Amino acid sequence: MFKIRGYVAAVLTIALAGCAGGPAQKTTTANGQEKPSPAVAALYTRLADDEKRYNTARDPATFKNDEAAATASYQWAWNDAQDAAQQCAKTRGCDTTKFDTAFARMSGQAVAATPGGEEATTPEATTTSGEASAVAAAVPEIGRTVTLLKGRELSEVMTLNGPVKVALEEWLTTLRPYLMDTYENYQYLRYLMWPEYEKAKLPEAILFGIMAKESGGRVHAYSRSGAAGLLQFMPATGQRFGLTYSDGFDQRYDPQLAARANAAYLNEQLEILNNNLEMVIAAYNGGEGRMQRLAKNAPDASFWDPEIFAQLPAETRDYVPVVLAAAWLYLHPEKYNLQFPKIDGRPGTLVLQKKASLAELAVCLGSEGNLHDGWFRTLRNLNASVDPREPLPASTRLRVPQQLVTLYEKNCMRGVWGSLAGDLHEAVLATPAPVIATATRRAPPPPPPVTKARKGAPTYVVRRGETLSSIARKFGCDNAGELAKANGIKPKDVGNVHPGRVLQVGVCTR
Repeated sequence: MFKIRGYVAAVLTIALAGCAGGPAQKTTTANGQEKPSPAVAALYTRLADDEKRYNTARDPATFKNDEAAATASYQWAWNDAQDAAQQCAKTRGCDTTKFDTAFARMSGQAVAATPGGEEATTPEATTTSGEASAVAAAVPEIGRTVTLLKGRELSEVMTLNGPVKVALEEWLTTLRPYLMDTYENYQYLRYLMWPEYEKAKLPEAILFGIMAKESGGRVHAYSRSGAAGLLQFMPATGQRFGLTYSDGFDQRYDPQLAARANAAYLNEQLEILNNNLEMVIAAYNGGEGRMQRLAKNAPDASFWDPEIFAQLPAETRDYVPVVLAAAWLYLHPEKYNLQFPKIDGRPGTLVLQKKASLAELAVCLGSEGNLHDGWFRTLRNLNASVDPREPLPASTRLRVPQQLVTLYEKNCMRGVWGSLAGDLHEAVLATPAPVIATATRRAPPPPPPVTKARKGAPTYVVRRGETLSSIARKFGCDNAGELAKANGIKPKDVGNVHPGRVLQVGVCTR
C-alpha cells in the first residue's frame, strides 16, 4: 500500500455513502460492484481529470514547447489531486487507495528531487519488481499464525518459520548495513516515536521492523511511487490518518506524527483482521482491501496458508517476513551474534549563537561522537522541515542529541572548524548550481515552484491559498500593485489569483 511498484493489482469494492434523512439506495454496476455516491463519483472524476492534466503537461513535447506553462499545469494538477485525496479521506464510501494508485502512476514518470544529497528511493523501492527473493521463495508449510495479543510481549507470540529465518539471514548478511543504519538513526529519533507506539499499546519492535524495511531510518526517504518519510505513507493514506500540510510542510516527514499515524493504522487493521499481525503487516504493504477480501474468503486460514500466501504479490510475500525478522533481531540481537552500537540518544536543544545552516553545523561538528558518518543525517532527521543549505538566524532552536550542545561550543564557536565551515558554505552559496527542490514541501517532484521561463524571465507558480500580497512579500515587492501591474492583473482581480497561474516575478527580484 505504502510501497507500490507499478500498477496496483487489487480492485477494491466501493461502499455507497448513505443519504442524509433516509436509508442509502444501493445500486450496482454491470459487474456487481456498488456504484459510488454522487459526492464520491465527483472526487473520482476530479482525480481522473487531474491525472490526465498531469500526464499531458509531463509529455516531453508539451514540456519542451512551453516549460513554464507545463510546469505550472502539472504542479497544479498534483496539488489539486492531493486536495481531492484529503476530501476523499473525509467522505464516506470514498476509496483512498484509488488516489494512492494514481499518485504512484504520476510519480513514476518523474525522478524525485532530493535535497542535500538525500536518496530518492529506499532499499525496498530500488528492488526490481518480480525479481527472485530468497524470502518469497521459501514458501512455508502451514504454520501457526503470529498474532499481537494486547498486553503480551511480541516475543511471547512470534513464531519463527522458514521465511522469517531466511529473512533473518538476509538482515545478518546482505542487509546488515541497512539494519545497523536503521538502529542508529532510530535511537536518535526514539524519544519522538516510541511514545506514540507505547500509547497505542503496540510493540516497539514492530515500529523498528517496518522502519528498517521502508526507509532505513532516513526521514526524507522518497520512493518513485510517491511514498514518503520514515514509514513511507502514500499521500492519500497519510491524509486519512492526519498527515497533511502545515505551512507547506509535508507531515509525512515528521517522525512523531508519522509514528502516530502508523500506530493508528495498525490498530485499525488489527481490529478488522482479528489481531492477526502478519495479515496487518501485509495490508500495510499490499493494501488493506486486498487483505480483508482474502481474509473474508478464507476466514480460518493463516497468513502462511497457500490460500492467502500464494495470492499475494512477491513483494508482499517478501515484505512480511523481512519486517518480522528485523523486529525479532531488535528484541534478541544476542541470540544471533549481533551487537548493535551503543548510542547516546538523549535529546537536547541547540540554540544557535550565530547564523549557520545544518550543513555548516555538520562540517564544524565533525565526527566526534559519531565516527560512522558524522552528524549531518542526524541533524536532518531531527529537524525535518529545515532546508539543510539555508542559513538559519541566530537564536534558532534545533533538535539535537544532547552531546552536540557541548560539542557546538567547542567546535563551532571556537577554533578553526567554525571558520572552515563558514568558508565552505559561502563558496556553496556563491557558486551557481541547479536549484534543489525541498522534498518535504508541497509540490510534485521534480521542479521547485520557482523556475526560469524560456526567455529567462523569473516566474512563480501560484499555489492554493496564496494571494498576490503574500507572493509579493515572498519575493521582496513593496506591494501587490507592482506584481499586479507586471502581470497585467486588474486592481479588481488582485485578490482572486487562481492556483496554477504563472506569474512574472522579475519586478520583485531585480
